[in-house]
Amino acid sequence: MDAACSAESIYNLIPRDLKEPAPPPRYISIFKAAVKNDLQKYKASMKTMGPAKVDVPSPKDFLKKHSKEKTLPPKKKFEWNEPRKPAVPARTDHPIMGIQSGKNFINTNAADVIMGVAKKPKPVYVDKRTGDRHDLETSGLLPKYINKKDYGVTPKYICMRNEEVRQAQEEYDRYIQENLRKAAMKRLSDEEREAILQGLKKNWEEVHKEFQSFSVFIDSIPKKVRKQKLEEEMKQLEHDIGVIEKHKVIYIANKQ
Repeated sequence: MDAACSAESIYNLIPRDLKEPAPPPRYISIFKAAVKNDLQKYKASMKTMGPAKVDVPSPKDFLKKHSKEKTLPPKKKFEWNEPRKPAVPARTDHPIMGIQSGKNFINTNAADVIMGVAKKPKPVYVDKRTGDRHDLETSGLLPKYINKKDYGVTPKYICMRNEEVRQAQEEYDRYIQENLRKAAMKRLSDEEREAILQGLKKNWEEVHKEFQSFSVFIDSIPKKVRKQKLEEEMKQLEHDIGVIEKHKVIYIANKQ
């Protein structure tokens, strides 16, 4: 009885709103933004319709009469400067005929061939069995330049230049020696120069060792002054070492 009453209930006569299931999410490609940017980047603007705005021509620039006609060059007076052609022969003029030569062309040609020098064949080379023929002289395969008389010989202008450089160096050396004698200068030998260089390097190592053992934290003025003094000594030693290594010949003044 209860089941029948529930089936005949008035609420069953009212239509109910059926909720449809939600549709699945729409597929969106991950390359959508890249494709859109490429289309916008390579799009040909104004390809068919032209520009959006066009400048209106000025009313003053109207088409004038005879403006498109080609202008002819100025008229010049004709003058006959070129030589005239020879006159046409008259009807009574006849060509000279009957002239014959007594030269025997057959014997002459035969004598030229017999007495002439034989023509040498042009040297050629072929790169392969069915290849084309090429000129051998311009190919670089012939020892053409090494057979010349002046091959490997120093040119005259280079010899003259070397002689001028040698003379200039001798004059400069004489000038330096003369000035050294006047100024009482002495040239250091290689052993003395090497000894001085090694002594400077040894001094630099000692100063650098002392600088490395210096306190990192500087809390007093004497420490600051000492550090600056060590840095100046190292810089001066580095400068002296560089000067001696750069110059192989060193002159010093003699002690009075």
